[in-house]
Amino acid sequence: MTKKIVVTGLGTTSPLGGSVGDTWKALLAKESGVRPLEQEWVEKYELPVSFAGQARVPAADVLERVETKRLDPSSQFALIAGREAWADAGAPDIDPERIGVDFATGIGGVWTLLDAWDTLREKGPRRVLPMTVPMLMPNGPSAAVSMEIGARAYSRTVVSACASGTESIVNAYEHLQAGYADIVVAGGSEAAIHPLPIAAFAAMQALSKRNDSPETASRPYDLSRDGFVLGEGGAALVLETEEHALARGARIYAELTGGAVTSDAYHITAPDPAGSGAGRAMRAAIEQAGASISDVTHINAHATSTPVGDIAEFNAIKAIFGEHTANIAISATKASTGHLLGGTGALEAIFTVLALHERLAPPTRNLTEQDPAIELDVVTEPRALGDGPLFALSNSFGFGGHNAVVAFRSY
Repeated sequence: MTKKIVVTGLGTTSPLGGSVGDTWKALLAKESGVRPLEQEWVEKYELPVSFAGQARVPAADVLERVETKRLDPSSQFALIAGREAWADAGAPDIDPERIGVDFATGIGGVWTLLDAWDTLREKGPRRVLPMTVPMLMPNGPSAAVSMEIGARAYSRTVVSACASGTESIVNAYEHLQAGYADIVVAGGSEAAIHPLPIAAFAAMQALSKRNDSPETASRPYDLSRDGFVLGEGGAALVLETEEHALARGARIYAELTGGAVTSDAYHITAPDPAGSGAGRAMRAAIEQAGASISDVTHINAHATSTPVGDIAEFNAIKAIFGEHTANIAISATKASTGHLLGGTGALEAIFTVLALHERLAPPTRNLTEQDPAIELDVVTEPRALGDGPLFALSNSFGFGGHNAVVAFRSY
């Protein structure tokens, strides 16, 4: 028997704000979370890109000093988001062995790893911190969240580049259906605004280089788009069976109707130009929900603002939805937040849930001249989604050909 899975808690720290409320308010106001980098290493290493979507509220302003010293920034963001989501869900008082965590990252503790390498080279092995490995390991964010809420059913980590956060939600759905837990905290985090990833992404021509206008650099679907903007932060959703949520009197934001994961098996960084893998993931998510293509009213698109990526996603959408494509309100929220890599899918899932809960599609910034090859109805101002049942998708696609899509229904 298929169980109904619902969303009962949300949490984030993002380039737009230190909480869900602040982030959503800034998104609807079309604010930008992208700003110039003021760190000395930008000039020191002569980086070709000097801006990013840094967390609006530094983790050190929120966490205790001992927490910042023992956790990589990626885990710090996860802990902040997980705490807010758990509190938002009412901090459920249930058997810890019925609580699970599915948390993701795309890169992991890159700051810890590279700082430790510098320490080893410059000061020798005795100065390398004993907490280095626990801090740099990719499952650090999941471990931090699980220990915070006492989750003993399981704590799992998925690493699939920019699809990671969305894949963690797909996994949580499947684990709840399988009965592994009654409540799961799912999400993702990333803290890769470091000179090495910036230099590497820039070398492969993936980043926008609009150093003179950072706030307008991320331009999904625009004819002048030239790459994505690196972002950081964390996002978490509390998911549980409807039966369990109703029994404890929880507030329900939306229903998670399922999701799907596919692979392109095409190229390590470039998407399949036809978008066939992405399309299969969208179709599978819709079918798992027991919905039809005509039910889809809104999509939070992956839309990174890269020349080839935006086209590939459009091709996938058009191939699946055909004439119904014109009826779907498309939001491309990375224009405001930048690209949080492994955390971006979880953040955009929150935006999708809130769009359904408030019946309001968030706007896309910086679209001044839409690429005529991308015939989508892109939301550029907050738009009411109307009455009646609403059904939405959130898309995420990552290096390696990873595709992940989750589907939500208004509750």
